[in-house]
Amino acid sequence: MGQEINRTRFSEADFQQFSTRLADETAALRLFANAGGFADARYVAGFELEAWLLDHAGRPNPVNAPYLHALNDPLVVPELSRFNVELNAPPVEMGAGVLAAMEESLLSTWDTCQHVAHGMDTVLAMIGILPTIRDEDLCLANMSAMNRFDVLNAQVLQQRNGAPIRIDIEGTDHLRLSRPDVMLEAATTSFQLHLQVPHEMAGRYYNASLVSCAPLLAAAVNSPLLFGRRLWQETRVPLFEQAVELGGHGGLAEPTVRRVTFGRGYVAGSPLELFEENLEHYPVLLPMPQTEPATRFPHLRLHNGAIWRWVRPLIGFDASGQGHVRLEQRVLPSGPTALDMVANAALYFGLVHALARQPHAIESDIPFAAARANFYAAARLGPQAELTWLDGRQHSARDLILEACLPLARQGLRDFGLPDAEAEHYLGVVEARVRSGQTGSAWQLQRLERVGGDLHRMMDDYLEHQRSGSPVHEWSL
Repeated sequence: MGQEINRTRFSEADFQQFSTRLADETAALRLFANAGGFADARYVAGFELEAWLLDHAGRPNPVNAPYLHALNDPLVVPELSRFNVELNAPPVEMGAGVLAAMEESLLSTWDTCQHVAHGMDTVLAMIGILPTIRDEDLCLANMSAMNRFDVLNAQVLQQRNGAPIRIDIEGTDHLRLSRPDVMLEAATTSFQLHLQVPHEMAGRYYNASLVSCAPLLAAAVNSPLLFGRRLWQETRVPLFEQAVELGGHGGLAEPTVRRVTFGRGYVAGSPLELFEENLEHYPVLLPMPQTEPATRFPHLRLHNGAIWRWVRPLIGFDASGQGHVRLEQRVLPSGPTALDMVANAALYFGLVHALARQPHAIESDIPFAAARANFYAAARLGPQAELTWLDGRQHSARDLILEACLPLARQGLRDFGLPDAEAEHYLGVVEARVRSGQTGSAWQLQRLERVGGDLHRMMDDYLEHQRSGSPVHEWSL
């Protein structure tokens, strides 16, 4: 959940003070880790789901403040725009029943949220990019009333010296536009997975998470449209990267100050190295002095929250003060259904566990540049992408998922203690989706063609199928 701040104006002294505390906490983090501060060796899973509030015309409905007041659930919180909310779930330890528990938690919260939405003549939707959103919907008047978002917007623009944010995405169609604010970020909604891992293995899991990004995303694409243009199979990726960029240009190059990033390389030993990279390479955007004890690293955590790596390291503490390291896998889009998303979670959890526990470090088999190129290829082309794998050869994403990734994921879930029946129930959904080729993106594009380009009719059909709960590979066209 995004951390709120209680001020919107900051002096140069505020930035200097925050930077000093950030540097102190970054240095202390290594000492804390070396002293056994991250002793929790459990594997714990969680998720966050970003969703849309729509009116009955299928347009964004900017009512999240009264909606959240009516809902009154601390696990459902605002997002950047007034027409988005974020659903969170209590963490669950990995083991038998974990995927079923995640699905049950998601469906229960979703049903409650939907019931409250209907009472406000609103509907909740899960989709990576809303096809019916208009450029005029993404305006500052629709920014959620949180100081955090005001300051982020102001700081991004200040560090760009007031230059407009430029979007340039080429797919089947080509979209070019410029904006005076960061609100285009609000067009991208995701299903973010968390995995707490033992600290001594966290580097292996972080690197394995980077390698897994491409096949995971290729199987799950659900964002092919923006403003009526057919762009990438997962247009969230270039849109989010460009919407908050502070320097450099599009493409595969990684400017030093790109806030949404695949990263600069694998970690050598631990994802804690990335907090040192945060200090060295990323200007502070939220210089709010924190009152939490320095032993909880509050400035370090707040700063990390304004750097959106596609795989982001997080540190946290339980009620007893025990520290832990977890990884946030951010590549997956929202939707199409709860079952599809938990199936994607099964693929990630199983695949990353199997890859991280290989006899030798898999990053020695696939250069970081190849893993990064894989990620952007998957975002562009989905299952049709060509991906380099651990054998050094290129494979179609479809074949790679079916022949290599799903068997690894089955083994990983088995090693986590999941029974074969539970693993197969969810991984079977991924397998059927990939074999059929009917991802969320493929369905949207084909259905749009069938209805003569009518975005609203296509979206109505999407929501009807979503309500049915049937996975997307079973949706009729």
